[in-house]
Amino acid sequence: MSLWIKICANTSLADAMIAAEAGADAVGFVFAPSPRRVTAEQAAAIVPGLPAKIEKIGVFVDATLDDIAATVEAVGLTGVQLHSDVTAEETAKLRAQFGQRLRMLRVVHFDASVAEQAIELDTNVDAMLVDSRTETAVGGTGKSYDWDVAAQAIFGPARTYVRFVAAGGLTPENVAKAIATLRPWGVDVVSGVEAAPGRKDAAKVRTFIEKARGAEVTF
Repeated sequence: MSLWIKICANTSLADAMIAAEAGADAVGFVFAPSPRRVTAEQAAAIVPGLPAKIEKIGVFVDATLDDIAATVEAVGLTGVQLHSDVTAEETAKLRAQFGQRLRMLRVVHFDASVAEQAIELDTNVDAMLVDSRTETAVGGTGKSYDWDVAAQAIFGPARTYVRFVAAGGLTPENVAKAIATLRPWGVDVVSGVEAAPGRKDAAKVRTFIEKARGAEVTF
């Protein structure tokens, strides 16, 4: 299985096209308070200019199901990333409404408590995204977590039946090590490939994808 790569928090067609042309599988758009936030109208102006084959993932934090569904339809998203304390009942409703055509990622923030207890799995979603967080941000923090601990506590034990996406503090310089340690199904990056918040560095995007592809593990 080929590694899934998402370049997140795009704010312009030019940046999203950098990711698409470099070989990313997905681009992300943040619909939540952030320096990288875009409106549904802004994203809807970008998506039609992207290749059909690349996934368009919307990132939502504490949004209602109605808001998520409306944004999916208005923008033409092919997937959602849910950062809120969404329940399995809510993800089941999204799955019932959109079927398998909508990629669904559910975020888990890695910390000591997560390391000490099993992740509550959600069979309605396609993958669990393991990210870092700070007191002020639930994503795009530029902070990494302890990959060795995460490999033993999360990624390794459930790898045979759960798809995990590694995120949090990934860069072109460390993504190969992260992949070798965690052996994830996919990787997701924001700040590690930026020139400034909300603006991509084309060379970093290309190098990140090159390094990730070179390190990917088939399993």
